[in-house]
Amino acid sequence: MHVLLMQSDETTNSLQTMLMNGGPLMIPLALCSIVALAYIIERTIRLRTGRLGGRRFGKDLLAAVTSGGATEGAKFCSEKNSPQARILEAGLKRNGSPSMEVEKAVEDAGAREVRRLSANLKPLVVVAMISPLLGLLGTVWGMIEAFSNIALKDGLGKPEMLASGISQALITTAAGLAIAIPTQAAYFFFKGKIDRFVRATEDLYLRVSDTVGGEAAHAHS
Repeated sequence: MHVLLMQSDETTNSLQTMLMNGGPLMIPLALCSIVALAYIIERTIRLRTGRLGGRRFGKDLLAAVTSGGATEGAKFCSEKNSPQARILEAGLKRNGSPSMEVEKAVEDAGAREVRRLSANLKPLVVVAMISPLLGLLGTVWGMIEAFSNIALKDGLGKPEMLASGISQALITTAAGLAIAIPTQAAYFFFKGKIDRFVRATEDLYLRVSDTVGGEAAHAHS
């Protein structure tokens, strides 16, 4: 156990030393990682299925529409603070209007909600683009300093001096990629979740429309 703790401490110390040796560009890279983590946490909470709508909401809405028609469905949606509820409420409130007007209202509401859901994904794109560039800049900067030091310290024929400098310079590239890869993966994960939300909302809207239409036809007969 004591040996494992010592190895863990050594690993932590070596990691801290490596990060400190990365140079001044490790500071903006650290800020990028903090920004990415903050927005990933925020999007994880905001894009939970329960907050978007979900299957439970769809079942309850269909039950409300079946029992009380479009009026009851619109009332049910107004009581739910979710993107899916706001989109479907826009259509249910206009029940009886021309179909083009209803579809336009639903499309406009859907576009607004998708813009809101996608708004905080942009910082993830920015971080994923900037981090590797900062890492590359740090590497070039570090290699320039390494060669300059060799020239000034008469290091010709001493490859260990060059190897040490290049090793330090490559730290920023590794750090930039380590930030960019999970950030990019998180962006595509959240983007896919929004796309699935859009498809689920479209399917639910069609089912609600069929139910409302069926109820109306039954009432006229």
